[in-house]
Amino acid sequence: MTIWLDRAPLILASQSAVRRNLLVNAGITVETIPADIDERGIQKESGLTDPGKIAALLAAEKAKFISAQHPGRYVIGADQTLALGERMFSKPADRAAAAAQIKTLAGETHALHSAVVVAKDGAPLFSHVSVARMTMRPLTDENIAAYLDEAGDAVRSSVGAYQLEKTGVNLFERIDGDHFTILGLPLLPLLAFLRARDLLTV
Repeated sequence: MTIWLDRAPLILASQSAVRRNLLVNAGITVETIPADIDERGIQKESGLTDPGKIAALLAAEKAKFISAQHPGRYVIGADQTLALGERMFSKPADRAAAAAQIKTLAGETHALHSAVVVAKDGAPLFSHVSVARMTMRPLTDENIAAYLDEAGDAVRSSVGAYQLEKTGVNLFERIDGDHFTILGLPLLPLLAFLRARDLLTV
């Protein structure tokens, strides 16, 4: 079943299986075409330091890049940043980096900024940024090692070294925010936009 009305599938400019599954589960026909852009270079050149603005910029660049190559198609770009105060985090390169990230976040509240942009013919049509605040419980080195043993290489695929939809949920004592925002795609505002464009049957 699909509720998507456009003749061509919606393009997701990302290789994120989580974001794709969110869209598919919502009844949308999706094609994934990852955007090969220099994210760190774009971020550095922009001079931006605000995590939400950085997420919005990178989501827009992804959407514009792919939509310019596929005329007439609706393209979604998405990005997520993690910040503890003014310090921003990237995906950990290895287990040691993952352990260090979790140790820094343990016992603290950090913010996830999730941005989504819809573009067509290289031009943004819609942009939204949502924020979730995540409070990690205090953790010992033994707790962290046990989590990393269980999670395996998956910790390198997400900012903060955790996947909340899996064993990463055990690291937290409080979560304030939208479930979809935490997973990296503010789905409800996105669906509202698509509905306003008469692209959905529901």
